[in-house]
Amino acid sequence: MSRDPLLVAILGPTGSGKTALSIALAERFRGEIVNCDSVAIYREFEIGTAKPTAEERARAPHHLLDTLDPASYTTAGEYARQARAVVKEISSRGAIPIVVGGTGLYLRALLDGLFAGPERSEELRERLRDKAAQNGPQHLHKILTRFDSIAAQKIHPNDTPKLIRAIEVCLASRRPMSAQWQEGREPLRGFRILRIGLDPARPELYARINQGVVKMFEQGLIEETRRLLAKYGESARPLSSIGYSQVLQLLKGQLTEPDAITAVQQAHRNYAKRQMTWFRREPEVNWISGFGSQPDAQSRALELVQAHL
Repeated sequence: MSRDPLLVAILGPTGSGKTALSIALAERFRGEIVNCDSVAIYREFEIGTAKPTAEERARAPHHLLDTLDPASYTTAGEYARQARAVVKEISSRGAIPIVVGGTGLYLRALLDGLFAGPERSEELRERLRDKAAQNGPQHLHKILTRFDSIAAQKIHPNDTPKLIRAIEVCLASRRPMSAQWQEGREPLRGFRILRIGLDPARPELYARINQGVVKMFEQGLIEETRRLLAKYGESARPLSSIGYSQVLQLLKGQLTEPDAITAVQQAHRNYAKRQMTWFRREPEVNWISGFGSQPDAQSRALELVQAHL
């Protein structure tokens, strides 16, 4: 077996208990947790991101949480550069990096690399931003669907920055972006990668998602969104993410609170479906039935890590 150090990646849909499992593994194997959620990177966005609590963070070191200003924007490639530096630093201390999160593109960028893509065109980007402002991000999603239906399926219709970049790549290269994803990638080297996937039963997962959304509203999601909107304006990228975008509609009088809760629940369930479709394509995933907080699932994961040490 290779003498390369071990890296554990915990993947699975939203609400599957990835945080609980990551902490259990970190405590047992001297691990340090690396966030792989594209919204949890941002500071001040707490309730809608379901970040680890202060008590959970005290149980194991956490990295790449609360590192980005809400007015800033990052890419999967930039995340990968930062995360690769972090996992190497963790490993240099003799600890095990445990990458945790549900953003499939970020995980792929970290482990497998991304194609470089054509240079950015600020002129084109400005035109596309204007179209999004006039007609909504869904208009960009329709444009991308015409150019590259595969890429469009992987990008949320409200994710304006990713939609703009995908259209830019298609136009600049005159080829679908999805056809270029395998080209020019530089995978992470120097680690043995153990992928552990959580696969709870769908009815139980959706029930947990629904309950989690109700809890977010009880904890003050509306108040948090109102405060962030006043401080940063709608241009803050995390406000377009699930939960915050529906509460923005509530604050504008477009949804009632019960309707907003229902809309957030539906959006999270749909996101969970897309996550599982993405993660099913990941190579060599060790799938575990159940939630990461359940003793049986934790025991199985502990056995997998022990077997790879």
